[in-house]
Amino acid sequence: MQSAWSDEAAVQAVARYTSAAGLWCNEDLALRTYSARLIGAEPSLVLYGGGNTSVKTRLRDDTGEEIDVICVKGSGWDLATIEPAGHPAVRLASLRALRQREAMSDEDMVRAARSRLVDPAAPTPSVELLLHAFLPHRFIDHSHADAILSLVDQEDAERICGEVFGARLRLVPYVMPGFALAKLAAEVFEQDPHVEGLLLHRHGLFTFGETARESYERHIAAVTAAEQHIGGKRRARGTPARAAPAAVEYERLAPVLRGELTRGGNRCVLHFRDDAAVRDFVDDANLDSLAARGPATPDHVLRTKPLPLILRLDSGSGGTDELRTAVSRAVGKYRRAYDDYFQRQTTAKRITRTRLDPEPRIILAPGLGLIAVGRSEADARAAADIYLHTIDIIRGAEAVGRYAPVGESDCFDIEYWSLEQAKLAGRKTRPLDARVVVITGAASGIGAAIARRFAAAGAHLYLVDRDAGVAGIARELGAAHAVFDVADRAAIEAGVQAAVQRFGGIDGIVSNAGIAPQSPIHDCPPEVLERSFAINFFAHQWLAAAASRVLRAQGTGGFLLFNISKAPQDPGPGLGPYVVAKAALFALMRQYALEQGEAGIRSAAVNADRIRTNLLSPA
Repeated sequence: MQSAWSDEAAVQAVARYTSAAGLWCNEDLALRTYSARLIGAEPSLVLYGGGNTSVKTRLRDDTGEEIDVICVKGSGWDLATIEPAGHPAVRLASLRALRQREAMSDEDMVRAARSRLVDPAAPTPSVELLLHAFLPHRFIDHSHADAILSLVDQEDAERICGEVFGARLRLVPYVMPGFALAKLAAEVFEQDPHVEGLLLHRHGLFTFGETARESYERHIAAVTAAEQHIGGKRRARGTPARAAPAAVEYERLAPVLRGELTRGGNRCVLHFRDDAAVRDFVDDANLDSLAARGPATPDHVLRTKPLPLILRLDSGSGGTDELRTAVSRAVGKYRRAYDDYFQRQTTAKRITRTRLDPEPRIILAPGLGLIAVGRSEADARAAADIYLHTIDIIRGAEAVGRYAPVGESDCFDIEYWSLEQAKLAGRKTRPLDARVVVITGAASGIGAAIARRFAAAGAHLYLVDRDAGVAGIARELGAAHAVFDVADRAAIEAGVQAAVQRFGGIDGIVSNAGIAPQSPIHDCPPEVLERSFAINFFAHQWLAAAASRVLRAQGTGGFLLFNISKAPQDPGPGLGPYVVAKAALFALMRQYALEQGEAGIRSAAVNADRIRTNLLSPA
């Protein structure tokens, strides 16, 4: 790993942050922000809000008095985008005095942090505030670097780390984050105050220094040493044995899987990965053993659950019913195993907890790839990203020894730790969260307005239009999109499959695209009538039919919504090519309602009227 430090960029950061943030942001905090962003920009160091950083400095309080403070990353901030406000200042002297206590509950620790904030409205400081405070150094950096975890996720971590780092870093035995870990880390440091950092067993890396650059570059140097050690071992060890069974196609599996997970009570979005590293892992002959050992660091359990589901399905799984049976059996077994884990741990610890949902977050499918599950596409992508790094950590750990992360009991403690749960709590829910909707004719007019309303309600969107301007609406709404003419049946069917590939399934369509050709019906050119039916009738049929196949495979209902307009009920002269096609569409909508109701698929229409769009001439 290369240092990204730039003296010129650091000077620019100081000028920018101190002038923008006002008197409360000094040079120390500006440099803290700059180097924290360097760490946050590297995914092999931290992911999705992981890691934390701090600086000890002097700032003025609201009386104008200059006081000693520690500025530490606040809850909800990501190091990649952190600003000075993301390191709330905490009064240092009385915070350090807490070390004299024998014990401290998590709740008391949070109260102690908040009561010492210089600004009471600032975000809650990191749960590792006391660890930063009890160490004497001005700048401290903490990450969950992949290469470091490969070395500390070992039973024999002390020997392995000694070979790699010598006396530069000391290993702290695993203790759950909080007051006890803060005291233990300070004690380990004081046994050898010349060290450059601390390795937390099965957790991560802390480095420190008197300057931001010193702490950061010690961090990079430690990670580089770990990477080089692992790289040599991996080359010597060679490629793992693989067994690559033929697997059912993802587009066929995804709706069935998503339907099974939804029936468990939690609507979800799926995200699929099948790159080389993923395939090497899921096809590894030793997959069951490797995947069963747990997450690379306890923090990941909130995103990935303690264990993945291994889903073995061969290409001869039969029809949809047989596939659904196989998936239901596998997911059901996973849920029962999670229930057993929950019962086992609450009984052993003699505690009462409210059980979280038992659905898998990571599904490993030999012969296919990795499927991540989330309440949103962002959540699913985050879980996938984390597990992809976990794969690299496992590979590195196996090269130097044997991957041995925290066990079940410690995973449970973090998964059901109130301070960690608070990170994911408090989310606002919206009516269409985790729903996936395909909308045609979405580049402008009615379609664009519909897309904005659905997005505001939480839906994930796949937008279609022959106008390339649909890309702009998609960017605005964070939606997926495709550009094609809905008269192309093959393109429509490919578009529905693309939505399944992107999100794991769909929950409904808004079949909105249309044209408004005008001609007396008795004198209508055949090509005009044919084009009207192609767009205003057949395109709706091809989309509804393709969507229905997905919805029926999911087995969780859904909706088909057609934009018919008032024309069938209130025709006008010269609109014959438009009216008769829309009348056929009205009949089509009713037919779908009759035939799909038993599958819970609703079919309805909107009779739009007097809405000025590009569909009609200005006259």
